[in-house]
Amino acid sequence: MLKGSPMWRTSNIFYISFLICIHFSKMSGSSEGKFMYFAFGSNLLKERLQLMNPSAVFYATGRLKDYKLVFGLWEENVETAWHGGVATIESCPGEEVWGVVWTLSNENLSTLDSQEGVSHGKYSPLEVSIETDQGVMLCRTYQMNNFHACPPSPQYKKVVCKGAEQNGLPKEYLKRLEAIQTNNYIGPSVLDQIRVASEQPEINN
Repeated sequence: MLKGSPMWRTSNIFYISFLICIHFSKMSGSSEGKFMYFAFGSNLLKERLQLMNPSAVFYATGRLKDYKLVFGLWEENVETAWHGGVATIESCPGEEVWGVVWTLSNENLSTLDSQEGVSHGKYSPLEVSIETDQGVMLCRTYQMNNFHACPPSPQYKKVVCKGAEQNGLPKEYLKRLEAIQTNNYIGPSVLDQIRVASEQPEINN
């Protein structure tokens, strides 16, 4: 094959594309049948995430730079299972969002998307670079569409704070989470499902 010929250029393009795919696969872990997911809201709590995504395993804590954590709804006054606003991220230079990097089996990609309402346009997948003690990781996360600010329910806030504490997020960040104002909702929510799941006895195989 002659260097500079159309066939040579085409082959080079395919080869470079292949190397790029391999590079990102290694960063996200998908080359091993898994992917990296950055959680910053209710999925900070292992018991919450594993309700629909049982393959989730803690990998590291990390931070997303130049974003801030906000709470709201994807449609104004829409009713949610949490009875209030839920977490999302907004671009904001100089700010940071702390969270947990989980590894999940590729089989749970569809269940995670379903939990985030991707097919209904509630959230969109986003690829972000997360700083961890083990280096910068390329992770999948989710950002709300058509954001309308709305305070979370006390139950949602409790899950977020419990997840942050469970995984050892910085104390200063935990204080910021604990200071979040809620809508004072009283009643059933997804928190009840988490309690039921966490109270089930473990079965030894």
